Amino acid sequence: MQHKGAILEKAVRGSGMSLASLTKKLNRSRRWIYDAFENPNLSIDYVLEIGKIIHHDFTDDIDELKKYRSLSAESSSSFLDIKPEETVVFWKEKYMGLLEKYNRLLERVSGQ
Repeated sequence: MQHKGAILEKAVRGSGMSLASLTKKLNRSRRWIYDAFENPNLSIDYVLEIGKIIHHDFTDDIDELKKYRSLSAESSSSFLDIKPEETVVFWKEKYMGLLEKYNRLLERVSGQ
């Protein structure tokens, strides 16, 4: 199993950003960042958050993110295969058309 804290520490130290600056942007203490570096099971959310701040993509460094990237690529390619009748816009327009017809019908019925 990969030590996410060690991977994070290597990226942070290589980024050139000072720890003081990083902790200020994270609104965390220096102690917190040192604890994160020592945590082998650091949350992916923290890794990604820090990655955004230091402009580092961890998908090549952490196996868990590689799996996510491949799943994401599969889902985005299947998204392109969606039929028009399965899109939100299609159903919204269909609903609006029916609502207009319903309102016209109500006007006719109430006018009689």
